[in-house]
Formats: sequence, C-alpha cells, structure tokens
Amino acid sequence: MKIAVSVGENTVPADLPTLHPDMVEVRLDLGGAGLLDAVQPVRETACIPVIVTLRSRAEGGKFAGDEREWIRVVRPLLPLTDWVDVELRFRRHAPEIRKAEKKIVASCHLSGMPDLPQLKVLERDLRSYGDLPKIVVTPKDERDLLALCSFTLAAEKPLCTGVSGERFRYARALLPLFGSELAYTHAGRPSAPGQYHIREFRELWDLLTK
Repeated sequence: MKIAVSVGENTVPADLPTLHPDMVEVRLDLGGAGLLDAVQPVRETACIPVIVTLRSRAEGGKFAGDEREWIRVVRPLLPLTDWVDVELRFRRHAPEIRKAEKKIVASCHLSGMPDLPQLKVLERDLRSYGDLPKIVVTPKDERDLLALCSFTLAAEKPLCTGVSGERFRYARALLPLFGSELAYTHAGRPSAPGQYHIREFRELWDLLTK
C-alpha cells in the first residue's frame, strides 16, 4: 500500500517533504499548472513520484472542458510528472501519454454503487489502458461497502478502490487491508470530502496493522 498526498491548493504545504508521502497528486483542476511547478523540488530532491490529475466535473472535479481541451492542458506538463490520471472518458489519449513514458492511473468516480458484474467490467476497461485502475464509488449502505471490500480482495492487482463523501470515510483506511494499492490523503486542505490528513491516516494504519 502506498500513500499519496493530494495537493489542490494554490501553494504546496511547506512541510510536504517531511511528511514522506509515497506519491504526490497535483489536482490541476483545483490549483492550476503553477502548482505542478511548485512540487518539482519535492519530486527531484526527495524522488517522490508525481501524479497529474485534471478531474472532470462529471467525476467530482472542476474541469469543464472536452477531450481536446483536456489533452491540450496535460500535454505540455508531461515532462513534469511521472503519472497521469486518465478518466475513462479521456482514454483515447492514453497512447500519447504512454509514448511520453508516463504511467497511467486509469480512473472512474461514480455517484452510486455498481453491482459486482458492473465492477468487473469497469475494472477490465480501466486495466485495458492503465497501469493502475482506480475505482471510486459512493456506497448507499454498509452492504455496498462490504461488496466493495469483497470485490477489492478478489480482483486482480494492482487496483485502487475508494469511496467518496464523508459517511463512509473510514473505508479509506479499510480498503488497503483488502488490497487497494493507493490511499489518497491531504497535507492541509482536503481535495475531496472525507480525505484524512496523511498523519491521521498513518496513525490509523499503524493501529489497524500493528
């Protein structure tokens, strides 16, 4: 399991290097391209991989453009990143990103909870163009959450699963126990509802695993 700090503010937290995240996600839709420039010292000095994310409004972000606008924003920034988050709707740009020798988080964020066959189809589609499939859902009850844990446990790895919202935020710490590869945290201001501060997450993880 790896811990990513998601940065969506106008400035990079000064103590970010001392928090020792495994990865840093830069939310371009929240903070702009200048934020990516600001994390380069962390990327180069501390050798922490960076994920560039331009999250669409349809999946909980603020980017309102189409496919052409998405790649127009992302393309010049490829030399400054190691990974690119590519939503299913933008998958046709995956070959260009791979040609630039960048890895892909193939993501899908849903406002509901698919059933097991739908989850399997979604995983297959994401894995077809990405290095790390990422599926984030919105459980309506505990049964949905149990189904997500069961799916995570049985699925091919690597895989990242998660939940949106505050109600089941504790699942962010539980899903890695079932095999989710990546946990998203923050270092000052959450970029998504329910995110834990990286210090809080590490405390939870230590309690759960030791």
